[in-house]
Amino acid sequence: MLERWGSFVARRALSVVVLGVVALLAAGAYGAGVFDSLSQGGFDDPASESSIERDAEQELFGNRSADVVAVYSSDELRVTDPAFRSAVLDAVGRIPDGTTSSVTTYYDTGARDLVSRDGDTTRVVISLAGDSQDEVLSSWERVEPALEAEDLRTDLAGSFAVYGDVNEISEHDLRRAETLSLPIVLLLSLLIFGSLVAAGMPVLVGVFSVLGGLAVVRLIAEVTEVSVFSINVITLIGLGLAVDYALFVISRFREELGRRDPDDPDAVADAVRTTMVTAGRTVLFSGLTVAAALASLLVFPQSFLRSMGYGGMAAVLVAMVTALTVLPATLRLLGRRIDAGRVRLPGRRSTNKHAAGEHVAEHIAEEHGAWARLARSVMRRPGTYLVVVTGALLLVASPFLGVKWGSVDYRVLPEDAPSRVAAERLAQEFGAEQSTANVLLRGADQATVRDVAAQVEAVEGVEAVAVVAQDDGAALLQASWTGNSQTEASQAVVERIRDVEPAEGSMLVGGLAASTVDLLDSVGAHLPWMGLIVVAVMLVLLFLAFGSVVLPLKAVLVNVLSITASFGVVTWIFSDGHLESVLGFESQGFLDATQPILMLAILFGLSMDYEVFLLSRVREEWDRSHDNTRSVAVGLQKTGRIITSAALLLAVVIGAFGTSGIVFMKLIGIGMLVALLVDATVVRALLVPATMKLLGRANWWAPGPLRRWWERYGFREEPPVVREPERLPEPV
Repeated sequence: MLERWGSFVARRALSVVVLGVVALLAAGAYGAGVFDSLSQGGFDDPASESSIERDAEQELFGNRSADVVAVYSSDELRVTDPAFRSAVLDAVGRIPDGTTSSVTTYYDTGARDLVSRDGDTTRVVISLAGDSQDEVLSSWERVEPALEAEDLRTDLAGSFAVYGDVNEISEHDLRRAETLSLPIVLLLSLLIFGSLVAAGMPVLVGVFSVLGGLAVVRLIAEVTEVSVFSINVITLIGLGLAVDYALFVISRFREELGRRDPDDPDAVADAVRTTMVTAGRTVLFSGLTVAAALASLLVFPQSFLRSMGYGGMAAVLVAMVTALTVLPATLRLLGRRIDAGRVRLPGRRSTNKHAAGEHVAEHIAEEHGAWARLARSVMRRPGTYLVVVTGALLLVASPFLGVKWGSVDYRVLPEDAPSRVAAERLAQEFGAEQSTANVLLRGADQATVRDVAAQVEAVEGVEAVAVVAQDDGAALLQASWTGNSQTEASQAVVERIRDVEPAEGSMLVGGLAASTVDLLDSVGAHLPWMGLIVVAVMLVLLFLAFGSVVLPLKAVLVNVLSITASFGVVTWIFSDGHLESVLGFESQGFLDATQPILMLAILFGLSMDYEVFLLSRVREEWDRSHDNTRSVAVGLQKTGRIITSAALLLAVVIGAFGTSGIVFMKLIGIGMLVALLVDATVVRALLVPATMKLLGRANWWAPGPLRRWWERYGFREEPPVVREPERLPEPV
């Protein structure tokens, strides 16, 4: 199949490139409008108790949650001064109609808890209008500019102020990450490829994958909710896999071109065909495995996580298609000019090997190069390497055993972020941070309301309970306690409140802390399904690629080991609070539950990316020699440098996210950076050769019926035979 496709691309290269450019321009024009189609919310499970409570509360009483807290202060005026009062009420009066469900001020209620101890600061509590998180965030965008009070210091705190700052800062950090990473990627590509033209190919594929991904996501947003954070994943995956796929394809193309006579008019076309059969097959299976891993995010009910799946799948599939169409067509048109603008580097041999002697030297290097020597060294003591490496990775992973979970609060923001400054100012002026839970009663009489209020107030940790609203058998109570809403203590308070049973009617508990409890429950309930989908799809795809049931199982176990090690690192850093001053963040004391899920999906896909590339070359050599040791050594020799280079380039793209001021973006950047480097070096160079040596011929085992099916129907491609010069005797 891919040989026929390679032949078509070689014959119609110019047409393929022209159609690709037209598609790119159309995707760029259409995808540019994607931002107007994306939502800013999507963090809740619509079926969770907190979401149901919020919807019912809004229907009965309107939103009564403290979404935004405006803090007004002055060095000269007191809260009771007419000028202070006038400035605050003028600001509140400018709030657009229809954007809030309630606004509570000291001047309306006389509540002393709305004024600071020294009397020069007041807070205004605002509940935003909207039937969904996205609508509430839209209301916030309209409310925010109206709240600035003349001649008073204005600080805006609250969960939606935090969400607003997270969206704004993450967008800025994304642009900065691109600005930082692209020049470094170009420079490293130049060093790796050795020529200006070849170094530009990853950028070509990257442009297609990012713009194409944006266009696909806009199409998806026409039929379902897609979060704005999907753009981050498109950039990360699009640029990252563009580098990988371009490196795989170009390296094989140059290798095949170097085997052929430069005077042969069909040399370039033949090289393209062989590249499609070999590296193209690798790219195809890699793209499908990465997309399958990201598709597992679609099992989660939170549109935020599903959106990451949509964005990642769009980027990887566009990158895959580009690497199988536009890239080989461009290589066909360039031919040997792919090495134009060559940069001479010390110790680098020419990649255009025309002489028979140089070609023979390449064959000798296959078995005696540095990577092959490393593989043979490992395979002389495979049990020792397996035990030592596995033990080391488990030791690195061990902090993950004590991980604590939570969700986003103001501490994910940089110290100078407006909503974080406001939150800290609230604590300074009004005392310790307070958390709340909304308790909605329906079908309850007055006696039941009083009884439930008394029971909730008696719950361990709860300090006060107030009746916020009542109407026709429904009542809204608000329980409050001291402490951050994301701590385990606050989660425990919510669970104890939910244990209260009304004598009559029904009860729902919502609020920020309750949303976190429900998020953790929802993620925990859906995570096994995600894992089952990922593993099942990986096993099927890798069997189709290699005809073995052993190698897919080994690949899954090895990848789980390396990913768990990265989770141990991010737990040690971001949950346990190590390296805070070095990395410039403040630990929340827990991990945001959604981010490791995203890391798991992306890293599982990328790990399989390198696994497929390595095993493809091992399988080629196995089919030729049926010598397990030689196959592993030659496979690692042919792919070691390329995999390491690909991981280094991808690490630059992903690692740039580690410079973000948002803690969870920093977590993703650093966690994935660690995982990629461990996977491309320790796992591929040490653990994989050790396990393949121990398994021996069993690497390629499958039950008889499956083996026969694969030999007949499996995706098995053989590269066209190229006449090779007679090999010289191996050196003694």
